[in-house]
Amino acid sequence: MENEPLIDEALKSELSALYRAEDRHYHSLAHIETMLALAEEYRRLLHDPSAVEAAIWFHDAVYDSRAKDNEAKSAALAEQKLSGRTTPERLAHIAVMINATATHQLPPLDDEKATSDAALFLDMDLAILGAEPDAFDAYEKAVRREYGWVEEPMWRTGRAAVLRSFLARPHIYHTTEFRQRLEPRARQNLERSLAALEG
Repeated sequence: MENEPLIDEALKSELSALYRAEDRHYHSLAHIETMLALAEEYRRLLHDPSAVEAAIWFHDAVYDSRAKDNEAKSAALAEQKLSGRTTPERLAHIAVMINATATHQLPPLDDEKATSDAALFLDMDLAILGAEPDAFDAYEKAVRREYGWVEEPMWRTGRAAVLRSFLARPHIYHTTEFRQRLEPRARQNLERSLAALEG
């Protein structure tokens, strides 16, 4: 069962269709493909690469910028679609990883290997924060388009609060690998973005 791919071609095409929706400017198939590439790059560090891959495929499957329960709905969709394909325990780990993207805090898992995988998964999801300035700026614009219905003053206030909360953390990234690779630039990007929002 462990070697069976959790995400088969049929499921990939079903999920790809969701990620191709017209209102997705950042939370799109490109974001999923970027994360899958990172998972491949860090595969040697993952204890259950297939579970992480499944979490990547499902984590933004439900995305409505007006809703507050996207992560919970995405996790529920994963549980529904993957039911019977793997053990309940493994399915629970996948759901926990997806739900953790709501806050990007490390979820409480009783299993050290699952915790380590969750940390890498969350860092992959936030890799864009430590991207080159041009790529980061394009990401910011794309997210703004997804929230096009929000008035500018409200957007500035809300977005600034999110960026400040990340900057206030001792570390933006949970793993040594991502801290070394991206933390300094992520902080520069966030500070620059915050200054623009508050300027």
